[in-house]
Amino acid sequence: MPDAPTTIIPLDLGASSVELTRQLVDIHSVSGDEGPLADAIVRSLADARHLEIIRDGDTVVARTNLGRDQRVVIAGHIDVVPENDNVPSRYETEDGADYLWGRGTVDMKAGVAVQLKLAAELTAPRVDITWMWYDHEEVSAALNGLGRLAANRPDLFVGDFSILGEPSNSQVEGGCNGNLRIEVRAFGKRSHSARGWVGSNAIHTLAPVLDTLAAYQAREVEVDSLVYREGLNAVGISGGVAGNVIPDEAMVHINYRFAPSRSGDEAIAHMHELFGDYEITVVDLAEGARPGLDAPLAQEFLAAVGGEAKPKYGWTDVARFSALGIPSVNFGPGDPMKAHADDERVLLSQITSCEQALRVWLSESP
Repeated sequence: MPDAPTTIIPLDLGASSVELTRQLVDIHSVSGDEGPLADAIVRSLADARHLEIIRDGDTVVARTNLGRDQRVVIAGHIDVVPENDNVPSRYETEDGADYLWGRGTVDMKAGVAVQLKLAAELTAPRVDITWMWYDHEEVSAALNGLGRLAANRPDLFVGDFSILGEPSNSQVEGGCNGNLRIEVRAFGKRSHSARGWVGSNAIHTLAPVLDTLAAYQAREVEVDSLVYREGLNAVGISGGVAGNVIPDEAMVHINYRFAPSRSGDEAIAHMHELFGDYEITVVDLAEGARPGLDAPLAQEFLAAVGGEAKPKYGWTDVARFSALGIPSVNFGPGDPMKAHADDERVLLSQITSCEQALRVWLSESP
């Protein structure tokens, strides 16, 4: 028998950006299951004659081709981390403030909702716009839909400026820290724990590594007028064979968040300075991104939305745009401190203020 037709969940792009956020949150899209949401986005934009729609896997691109002198790329990921009794969404009020509660409200379906609404409604923006909604951001970088799209369609990554809708309390956050993960291993010799002096305890050998981490003073580094705070932490530790065996191997998993003034190679070299007496394995490395706020469009955008730019301490995909030569900033509704939290929730006022700021900047002449 033929497969049953797939039911596409409708999105109402005529609804408010707040209500559209709720619609998006209620569509399951944990990393790896973004297909239904990508289908819904494509269907919702089907009648937008001013947009060229391109799909790569579960990444959807919609762009204007109006012959403007400048092009801005505006992107957001559509996947979320696993749910934990925080779907479906709901409205709630706390201390007089109104929130939308649920998985993805902050990271980053509120940002995507704002982008989708503006993509449908801004038929004649002052710049050409390439909208990108991509899959697999919350998992391994090798699966990232934006990275896949850059490899498959590099022609789509042409622009003078880019905005990533990562949660930033609807304020501009420039650049991002780099991210390095390493495994530091120590080796010893197994023996019976009743005669431990016969062996060499690998776990004990790691004590200087833990002392170094505990005493480490994280740098604060000024990069293009923004001050980035670094971080060096153990995020895992393993070792041991059995309750009566002296272990012959142990490992500390270390995460280093480094300022964008440092390259990935320089970050790795710093780890060898600190832990060079041990075996070091690089598990993951993502370069940081400088703020890019000196670009003319970035200056115009910052002036238009108001406020003072801040640094992004976490790693985001602005680094991908930066590596391609496109100045990029983070700008989206939601408190980053609530990303991935069980009580993830976004202020409704931040959704509307983000929409208004983008709408005005994209519509008005500089």
